[in-house]
Amino acid sequence: MLKGLITTMREVRVLCILCSLFFTLISCGGAKEIKKEEIFDPEKHLAKADKLVGEREYEEARKLLLEVKNRDTAKKHAPQAQLKLADSYIREGDIEIGIEEYKRFLDLYPDNQYASYAQYQIAMAYYSQIESPDRGSGAAQKALHEFIRLKELYPRNPYREVMGIRVEKAKNVIADGEFMVGEFYYKKESYDAAIERLEGLLKRFPDYKKADNALLLLGRSYKAIKMNDKAKEAFNKLIEKYPASKLAPAAKKEAEKLKD
Repeated sequence: MLKGLITTMREVRVLCILCSLFFTLISCGGAKEIKKEEIFDPEKHLAKADKLVGEREYEEARKLLLEVKNRDTAKKHAPQAQLKLADSYIREGDIEIGIEEYKRFLDLYPDNQYASYAQYQIAMAYYSQIESPDRGSGAAQKALHEFIRLKELYPRNPYREVMGIRVEKAKNVIADGEFMVGEFYYKKESYDAAIERLEGLLKRFPDYKKADNALLLLGRSYKAIKMNDKAKEAFNKLIEKYPASKLAPAAKKEAEKLKD
């Protein structure tokens, strides 16, 4: 009987030890969870995301940025996380996704202090896709639209000085593209189509760097369809507005022929 009692006491003691270990493990696990909750630091997450982007670890960076967005209920750091998210796509070369993320930022935080930055980045994303007049006209159109939008929405934006040069380039690319199309139609003897393009070009971009070329081609297009008055008007405009142009003598000869 004594032996059985000793065995029972040992079993109770083992059971107590096991219970103690079980509750200790639960307690430690809970502490870890509490500790994990306490160490969430959005600023450190943002800094770490910057480091990861610099190392081209874009997916890992975005996980941190999305965590900041989702957990920052006060919306103190969420706007910055959204901007960095957009920046990461641009850095990686996913231009279209980057643009959408900047637009999402503007939808969510239109009055944020970095709103003009987001709008500028949208314009620059399109601007970066401009390659040449025959391939970049569409991107130039979008870039110009977004630059104008930036100027209208944020007139005191900090990009005013550099923006002028880029707007001018976008305009020139668009105008060059229109001229190339007009020239193409002229060579195909589709004179009405050529006239439509060239008239539109000169109306939209009166200070176009190749306006003398456009006027000469316009005059010849009108001449080809026997609209001599319109042809003379184009030739004379070239002579008057661009007297130093190397095309002025040709325009003068064309105009003189129409007098006969």
